[in-house]
Amino acid sequence: MDWSAPIDAYCERLGPQFWAEPVNAATNGAFLIAALAAWMLWRRQARGDAAVLFLVGVVACVGIGSFLFHTVATRWAALADVVPIAVFIYSYFLLAMRRILRLGWGWSIGATLAFLAASYGVAPMLSGVLGSSAGYAPAALAIFGVAAVAARRCPPASAPLALTGAVFVISLAFRTSDIPFCPSFPLGTHFVWHCLNALVLYLLIRVLVLVSPAARSGNLTGATGT
Repeated sequence: MDWSAPIDAYCERLGPQFWAEPVNAATNGAFLIAALAAWMLWRRQARGDAAVLFLVGVVACVGIGSFLFHTVATRWAALADVVPIAVFIYSYFLLAMRRILRLGWGWSIGATLAFLAASYGVAPMLSGVLGSSAGYAPAALAIFGVAAVAARRCPPASAPLALTGAVFVISLAFRTSDIPFCPSFPLGTHFVWHCLNALVLYLLIRVLVLVSPAARSGNLTGATGT
């Protein structure tokens, strides 16, 4: 496989040049802003929670990887784009099972593996409708599913998760409409996906901070102003 082969996957790109997707590239800054906001939240309310801090770092990597893909636009850059996203999805799901649904580690790991398998099974079935966005549909369904179960097992997390799921569905709509609306809107709509998805990642981390062991124990070191 030629990892340097160019990829033209989005409406805005008109050529192989580095800055051929300026809006798509620049809006990856939203992920860095989301990571910074999430880090500040972690520092105030969940300092010491290494798992949440790990996810904050992954969000920053999502922005960097996506920037590479929308500038270099090669196969290796596409890998740099999708790997951090996958790491976030499955790491977050594992933590959601453990901290929101309060499952043991064995059940949490088993559920995560089942979700991984189901994701690869469901996505191809939806590709005819959602195109390349089909891979994200299982994640959206998972957010709503966890929100529904959390209504009993962890009520404070339920409504915020449902709201986050709604924002995610809207962001997916913009990602999916990028190519279909390209003839009438040459800029494309992928950049809106970046902005809204960055918000989604921040909101997801916010839910974990809400149920973080550090926050629940009152270990809010950041609240002292240090």
